[in-house]
Amino acid sequence: MNAHLNTALALAARGVPVLPLRAGKVPFGNCRTCAKNACGGRPNMKAPGPCQCPGVCHAWAAATTNPHVLNSPQWEAAWRRAAAVAYHPGGAGLTVVDLDNAAAVAWARDTLPATRTVPTTRGQHWLYRGVMPSHNDVRSGVDVKSLMSYARWLGPGTGRMTVLPDAVRALAVKEDTTPAAGEVVSSLPERATWNRTVATGCRHTERYVRTGLDRGLALVRAHAESGAGSQAFGAARFLAVQHTDCPGPCALDLAGEEIVAAAVSVGVPEAYARRAVTNGLETASRRAA
Repeated sequence: MNAHLNTALALAARGVPVLPLRAGKVPFGNCRTCAKNACGGRPNMKAPGPCQCPGVCHAWAAATTNPHVLNSPQWEAAWRRAAAVAYHPGGAGLTVVDLDNAAAVAWARDTLPATRTVPTTRGQHWLYRGVMPSHNDVRSGVDVKSLMSYARWLGPGTGRMTVLPDAVRALAVKEDTTPAAGEVVSSLPERATWNRTVATGCRHTERYVRTGLDRGLALVRAHAESGAGSQAFGAARFLAVQHTDCPGPCALDLAGEEIVAAAVSVGVPEAYARRAVTNGLETASRRAA
């Protein structure tokens, strides 16, 4: 039996979706029917489509745990030419922090919670339990691979795997630097602010909520040179965590608008600011669930 296929079948039996990689550590190209996504794409892709191609098409979206597919004639040629085995981390309920060099590994050791590690050619993979959107180049030498992505299988690694921390989710928030004087990235019109009258189901006093929110806004505005996006994420997450036990409504969307406006005021593009705040609020919701 082909060694890569043997590895793939063992992983699939443990619930890890796998696919072959060709030389260069990249997926096999689409067949003629799927070329340039003419088939409409697979149902599990970002833009769901009707494709039911039995071949190794659409990169990570071809990953499967089905041994009949892995052993099928349509995949046989790919396994004969395979240079490595890859897996879909998000499909296995995992997130991989791909550290591409020694400096990135040193940063992770100083910044992220310890977890299972897998050595790579130049660095390490850090594996966490939990999923999130994948992002490349979240900082120098660091990629995050989870949903809609693939990672090479390099062995089980060592150490105890821990739950995906907020520090990794925060990496998806782009660090933005305030533009030079005179450059305007975006501006927001005046919007309604949070107050107790719009939060009829909140169990907190207005003073309590406003104190926490105002401190978060101050932190965002204090990072006028860089880091305001991450501060916006942290402020939204902190605020939302305080309300996980409220019966609601708490009108956190209005509080989020204030955080977005604060980030934009120091030069963060509105799209990035909104993504940071949305990620912060949703992270708290996932933790509560």
